[in-house]
Amino acid sequence: MAEIRVRSEIAGTVWKIEVRVGDEVAEDDPLVVLESMKMEIPLVAPRAGIVTQILVAEGEPIAEGDVAVILG
Repeated sequence: MAEIRVRSEIAGTVWKIEVRVGDEVAEDDPLVVLESMKMEIPLVAPRAGIVTQILVAEGEPIAEGDVAVILG
């Protein structure tokens, strides 16, 4: 299975990381919750897989298009 890079669709702040490296996730499971303009926006898994990398930290800014999580 090819790796999937889950990218942010908005600019904002990483509010909460819902997964850890090694976690198995299903399609549409929340991975990271972003905060933008006082709204919480979840980044979800586009397909089932294993979290291989988390490239963000809680509280840090994220730009539109930045990779937040890699699934294997």
